[in-house]
Amino acid sequence: MKSTDFAASYLTFRIDTDKKPPATVSHKPPYSLNNARIQLECCCEVTEKATGWSDKFVLGASCKTERVGVKSDIWTKPNADFAPIFSASGFLNLKTYAQAGEDVDLYPPGSGKQSDRQTGTHEDVFDSAKIDIAERQGEILESPRDIVTATLANAPLIARTRIESDRYLAVIEYPVKTMNANERDDIFQTDTGPILYPDLTTEPHDMLSRFELAFCAFNCFEWLEFLVRAETEIADGVCVYHYSRPVRHVSHNEIIRLL
Repeated sequence: MKSTDFAASYLTFRIDTDKKPPATVSHKPPYSLNNARIQLECCCEVTEKATGWSDKFVLGASCKTERVGVKSDIWTKPNADFAPIFSASGFLNLKTYAQAGEDVDLYPPGSGKQSDRQTGTHEDVFDSAKIDIAERQGEILESPRDIVTATLANAPLIARTRIESDRYLAVIEYPVKTMNANERDDIFQTDTGPILYPDLTTEPHDMLSRFELAFCAFNCFEWLEFLVRAETEIADGVCVYHYSRPVRHVSHNEIIRLL
């Protein structure tokens, strides 16, 4: 079987302000052209059972808001963690500032505010955008003992999780960055993320805008627990985004060893 080789998979968006005015930045770009290549962290395919509608979404690695190519003062102020989520046609940019709900002025002045959840289409914003998913041969590990053995041999491992509602089936694939292994009792447990957490209560056209980030853990093939990024109050009137909402799902989990 084939599985995603996340180490060689990327999303890339190209901004060329000579062709389109910037729509996702809070400062004047030092140069008119930039290609941002971002390694993938997760793939999620959602299918509507009754209609057959399906779309694939990818999560790019988190980075920081920056000025590209400057001689000093690279980091924008206020700074944000930036995590892009792409489909073939659209994007959701998640930006985490010091407090939840913070926004910044878009550039050029008068363009409005950039929220911490900015959505749009590639066609409207970017000169181009693409998703390149590399695949490698893989082997499904059938038993906890196989998983423990592969972990202790430092084999590259991919997890594939299926969750569903009455309406949707979601298949989430992601690299296992942290694995606990106990060779005495044949116990394993993933602890990895962030990955994509879909909202399986929404409409297909809103699916991209409703994604959240989560860490996940499982130690069997039949269920897992997510820890979802959520707005979290830390003092009266002060909220931050934190991985604080646990959610348990019946699921089908697989661990795949890349060959």
